[in-house]
Amino acid sequence: MLIIFGEHLSRNSLLPTLATRIDGSSSAIATSSFSLLQKLDEQLCRALGCVNRPVSDFAAWKITSVTLSPENAGEGLKNASNQSVLQVEIQNRLAIAVLFPNLEISLTDAEESEIKTIQFTPQEWLPTTWQESHSDFLHQGAPSGEIFSSTLPIALPQNAAGYRVRIFYPEK
Repeated sequence: MLIIFGEHLSRNSLLPTLATRIDGSSSAIATSSFSLLQKLDEQLCRALGCVNRPVSDFAAWKITSVTLSPENAGEGLKNASNQSVLQVEIQNRLAIAVLFPNLEISLTDAEESEIKTIQFTPQEWLPTTWQESHSDFLHQGAPSGEIFSSTLPIALPQNAAGYRVRIFYPEK
């Protein structure tokens, strides 16, 4: 009984630590064990009450694709404003809800020196339609396995030659 009660008290740190990945990289035994733990946790929450909070787990996120292209590809380098479109797709690979991260795009020159950094909060990079249908998304987090695709306009400096995209949680 003490073990069960201890699990309930430490659930907000225990569940994220033991959560498996939905991308097949976790063993079948770990996946089955975590599934049983979740069922036990759900029953305890019904009986004792609990607060389900998504976690901030950098390792939960996988950037599945990123493309940076000119907004009007036909104009090429003739476009003075150098407006481009960043298309990014990321996925929550964890078997539990995870808080949305920020996105950061680092633009580099031909020598790979960073020339500009652009950051997007979840409210800026998440598709508006998804935000409208999930009004409490900042508190509920990203559902397990969910893939998010965004198209973001970016003005590139004339000397931009490359880019890097990363996800991060801002320090509070």
